[in-house]
Amino acid sequence: MPRVTPRPLLDTYGRVHRDLRISVTDRCNLRCTYCMPAGGLAWLPRSEILTFEEIERVARVAVEHFGIDSIRLTGGEPTVRAQLPELVERLARLDVDLAMTTNGVTLDRLAAPLRAAGLRRVNVSLDSLRPDRFAALTRRDELDRVVAGIDAAVAEGFDPVKVNVVCMEGVNDDEIVDFAAFGRDRGVEVRFIEYMPLDADHAWQRAAVVPGERIIERIGAAFPLDPLPHGSEPARRWAYRDGRGTVGAITSVTEPFCTACDRVRLTAEGQLRACLFSLEETDLRALLRGGAGDDDLAAAIATCVAGKWAGHGIGTVTFVQPPRTMSRIGG
Repeated sequence: MPRVTPRPLLDTYGRVHRDLRISVTDRCNLRCTYCMPAGGLAWLPRSEILTFEEIERVARVAVEHFGIDSIRLTGGEPTVRAQLPELVERLARLDVDLAMTTNGVTLDRLAAPLRAAGLRRVNVSLDSLRPDRFAALTRRDELDRVVAGIDAAVAEGFDPVKVNVVCMEGVNDDEIVDFAAFGRDRGVEVRFIEYMPLDADHAWQRAAVVPGERIIERIGAAFPLDPLPHGSEPARRWAYRDGRGTVGAITSVTEPFCTACDRVRLTAEGQLRACLFSLEETDLRALLRGGAGDDDLAAAIATCVAGKWAGHGIGTVTFVQPPRTMSRIGG
């Protein structure tokens, strides 16, 4: 086949998309209160989930046709997908920045094979360091295993290892400094994420959002900070003045970064979403299973991204929460 010359994956606002988020499963081994109802969700039939070959093909088309240079695996919980290192090995051949977001429950035993397969970076979601609170938030008693997974990722040489904390008013905001100390002690970057309206019960309220500015002020009072240069990445980052690492804040609600967004998302069943809060999707699975060529896939991807909104509009009267929860979209 003739070599394809990549072209920028542009929307109508001139944003170039370089980051592909791929959900490999809708299943999860936790039941986080802000993500799933107590009874869990009805899982998708396995026949509806993209195969490794289909995922690899979409990723390859995105890389070859549009110069995508960053791929992140998400879920659900990606590590519950059987033979995940095989998929990582396939995607690593594309020579992109390959990362994964996980809840860390099984990372202690998967860190080594995932690293050997070519995974470079890992983010671990963790919203409390207190066993009783962790169990209440996740409906599972797995805190020790998550911490063991973080330690295993550091030991295996993932760089960086980041810990994502969804900070919620009156829920875990009293642990902000504790998390900062945890990151400093373990050599990982803790990133605080403002609580977003992607909950299963559609009960999100802005009052539950802890502004990133307040979080950083609280950390800075305990451990002096200096701001780091900020590019197109969503997290604003600060360095500890004593040299013991960095901390970040993702202010999706109070300081949206939509004007610099370079992400596009593929759900576990092959629906492409140009925005985390999209109300519309493009069905790539139908193309994959219907005999479409790579040019057809590329055209569908380009059309989807071209229709991307200017911004998500959280907090405005026109905002509509998407029917999918975070577990059904991928982080």
